Amino acid sequence: MQLALTSHSRNIEALSAQNDATVRAIAGQFQEGDEFIEIESSGEDQNLDLLITHRESLLVSLIPSLSSLLGRQALVSVDGVAVIENRR
Repeated sequence: MQLALTSHSRNIEALSAQNDATVRAIAGQFQEGDEFIEIESSGEDQNLDLLITHRESLLVSLIPSLSSLLGRQALVSVDGVAVIENRR
């Protein structure tokens, strides 16, 4: 059951991270911690960047002693990716 909950939590966080990346890329509203990778493009007037967002949250645990066994809090960490068109 814990494994299913962990997998589901990761999938939900991944969907949310991807949505965040897409919304930020469209709106041009970026946050501290966002990463940008410049992408070479074939067009002269088109410059592309890859936006990478990061999201991390605590994992809901059905096993109360899981954190003490691990020696730390269990986290779900995911990334979201979006392409940004720039005019430079």
